Amino acid sequence: MCASIASIPFTKPAPWSTGSAEKSPVAALPGQNKDSNHECPRHLLWRIGLCFARSQGGDRAEIIGLLSFDYGQRHKKELGFASICAKRLGVPHQIVDIRDVGRNLGGSALTDSVDVPDGHYAEDSMRITVVPNRNAIMLAIAFGVAAAQKADAVATAVHGGDHFIYPDCRPAFIDAFQTMQNHALAGYADIGLYAPYVNMSKADIVSEGAKYATPFEATWSCYKGGAHHCGRCGTCVERREAFDRAGIADPTDYEDADFWLHAIQTRSA
Repeated sequence: MCASIASIPFTKPAPWSTGSAEKSPVAALPGQNKDSNHECPRHLLWRIGLCFARSQGGDRAEIIGLLSFDYGQRHKKELGFASICAKRLGVPHQIVDIRDVGRNLGGSALTDSVDVPDGHYAEDSMRITVVPNRNAIMLAIAFGVAAAQKADAVATAVHGGDHFIYPDCRPAFIDAFQTMQNHALAGYADIGLYAPYVNMSKADIVSEGAKYATPFEATWSCYKGGAHHCGRCGTCVERREAFDRAGIADPTDYEDADFWLHAIQTRSA
């Protein structure tokens, strides 16, 4: 998870968290000039993950922080790609070291000496990639930082494809976390949780990103964290499937570019 600094227009929803695709904040957020180096359209949240925003009045806000977390994940390579994104945008980027916390969340293929399984996210075997309470921990830190920086919102990039495996990516979690933070910061700060993708598929996000010439080759998904995307883990399969469903050419360099078809067929069977 991460965040950025830039100026973006958005409509502050009521509530901030979830809703249908037609009523959600992502539908209300206007597009950006794709040539700007200082604007961060909503599709960039796919790889950035966490943003802090400060209201500029009306329906505009300034993103004031990009935040990433090192929790001991084997795919730590994603942190470098977040930094590349921040540099391209010309914004600051902070990596919070919570490796000591991660060491106490053992048993996950993302943080422990457990092999990352091959296959589609929808398979039960992918549950081994769950890091207990990961998003709740990161969001709690992000809200604390946002409150200290007098921000008005925290944005997170959880999406519809995560719901099957990860309970802390579901709409109910987003709503409950907002309620909890309302109590945790009562009288000190009023911070909204913005989850524009929570009811969107990865294919929807690819389509959205393509509208703004997103440099997809400069993003990272693979859980194995090798020299290239493996093409076999759940997130690689979902990434490849998303481009196919969106009808967008996938520029990603996969070690096994065709495995996703087998994974999809196996899932269907």
